Amino acid sequence: MIFYYIRHGDPIYDPDSLTERGHRQAEALAKRLALYGLDEIYTSNSTRAQMTAEPTLKALGKEKTVVDWAHEGFTWDNFTVPDGKGGLEFVFCNHEYTKKFNSKEVRALGEKWYEHPDFANNTFAEGIQKVNEKVDEFFAKQGFVHDRERGCYSVTKKNDKRVALFAHAGNGMVVLSSILDIPYALLSSHFDISHSGVTVIHFDDTRATSIPRVLQWSNDSHLYKEGIMSGYNNGMNI
Repeated sequence: MIFYYIRHGDPIYDPDSLTERGHRQAEALAKRLALYGLDEIYTSNSTRAQMTAEPTLKALGKEKTVVDWAHEGFTWDNFTVPDGKGGLEFVFCNHEYTKKFNSKEVRALGEKWYEHPDFANNTFAEGIQKVNEKVDEFFAKQGFVHDRERGCYSVTKKNDKRVALFAHAGNGMVVLSSILDIPYALLSSHFDISHSGVTVIHFDDTRATSIPRVLQWSNDSHLYKEGIMSGYNNGMNI
C-alpha cells in the first residue's frame, strides 16, 4: 500500500477556505495524483482540506470519506501552548518548547518523552494516546495491525492500494509520528509540512511484518510543474 498524507493548500483560516493560490495548488495537485490514480480518498472535516481534495476527486471520479480525527481540532487542546501574544500555537512552533524537546534528558526518554517533569502541566500523553488509537484503527482496516512494542505492523491481508488523506500540518505531526513510531518531540521539531505538500509512505505487504518507509516528505513537485513558485508556506523560496 502507498499512503499519501497531503496538507491542504494555502488557507484562509477564518472563514475556513482556500486562497486563490490555494485553489491553484489544489488543481496542480490533482494533475499529479491523476497520473497514477488513487483507490481511496479520505479528508478531514475541515473545509480547506476538502477544497484541496475536490479537484482530485473530480479528476478521478471518486467519493471522499471524511474522518473527524484528521482535523486540527482533534489535537489542538493537547498540543498547543501560549504564544506570548494572548493566544495559542502548536507546541512545535514554540522555540522554548522545541529546545526542551531536543534536550538530552527528553531524548533519553524515547517514546515516553512526555513524562519529563517539564511537561507535567501539559496533556501531551493524552493527545498521543487518542491519536494512536485512531491511527491504529485506520491502518488495521487496511490490513496493517500496529505492533507498537516492536515498532512494526503485522500484515493481515494483501493491499496494493493507493490511499490518500487530505488534512493538516498541526494534527499531521502527531499522526505521522504515530504512523512511523518516531517520538513526536523529535519529528515535530525537525520536520515541517508546506501547503499542499505530499508525504508518501510505503507499507510493504510482501512479508508477515511491515515497517513503513517514507519515500517523500512534503513533496511539492506539482507546484513547480505548474509554475507555481509560492515558496515554503508563502515565505522563503526553496
